[in-house]
Amino acid sequence: MKKIIFTGGSGKFGKVFKKLNSNKKNIYFPSSKIFDVTNLKKMENFIKKIKPKIIIHSAAISRPMDLHEKRIEKSINTNIIGTSNIVNLCHKYKIKLIYFSTNYVYPSKNGNYNEHDALLPFNNYAWSKLGGECAVQMYRNSLILRLCVTEKPFTHKVAFHDAISSFMFHEDFVPYFKKVINKKGIINIGGKRMSVYEFAKKNNSNVKAISRKNINFPKDSSINIKKFEKIKKN
Repeated sequence: MKKIIFTGGSGKFGKVFKKLNSNKKNIYFPSSKIFDVTNLKKMENFIKKIKPKIIIHSAAISRPMDLHEKRIEKSINTNIIGTSNIVNLCHKYKIKLIYFSTNYVYPSKNGNYNEHDALLPFNNYAWSKLGGECAVQMYRNSLILRLCVTEKPFTHKVAFHDAISSFMFHEDFVPYFKKVINKKGIINIGGKRMSVYEFAKKNNSNVKAISRKNINFPKDSSINIKKFEKIKKN
C-alpha cells in the first residue's frame, strides 16, 4: 500500500480520520513538532525517512477566526508559507499532494458555487487558505478539496436560520475519501444546500434558531457538489 503522511492529525477532522483509519499501517500522523510546516529541514527529514507517495495536508490555523485579523503573521506563516513549503517538497520528491481548503474562498453571497466560479474569500482565514491554494495550483500532481465540513454533534446551542451553507459532518466524508484520493484538480466537498439551522436541527432537536444580522457570518456559502456526488456513485 502507498505510504501516506497526514498533517493535522490532532485537528477536529484529523482525529475523525485517524479513528476511522486506525487499522491502516500505511498512514502516518506526525505531530507538528516532527512535521513543522514552517521548518523545511524537519519536514524533509521525515519525508526521507517515510518515503510517502501521498501527503494529505490538513494542518492549518483556523479557529479562533479573529486570530487571522489580530495575528496575520501567524496565519501567513502557517497557512500560506507552510503550505508553500509542502508544495516545494512534494515537487522535489514527486509526492502527490492533497490540500484541504475551504468553501469560504468563494464570495459567500449567492451560493451554489462550482469549482470554476470566481473566488473572493469571505475573511482573512479564507484568504490564508486561498494563499495556500495558489501554491498548490502550481503543482500539477495535486488535489484541492474545498471543504464545507463540521464536527458531530453540532457544537453550538444556536444556529442561523438566515445563513445558507452546505455542511457535512466529518464522519460522513471520511468513508468517501478513498474515492477522491486518486483525483486531481479541485473538488467541492459538502452536503445538501440548506440553512445552518436546518442542518443543525437534524442532529440536535434542541438547537435554537437565531439571525445572522449584525454578526459577521456569510449569507450564502453553499457549494455545488455535483462533481463530488458523481464521484461518490462511481
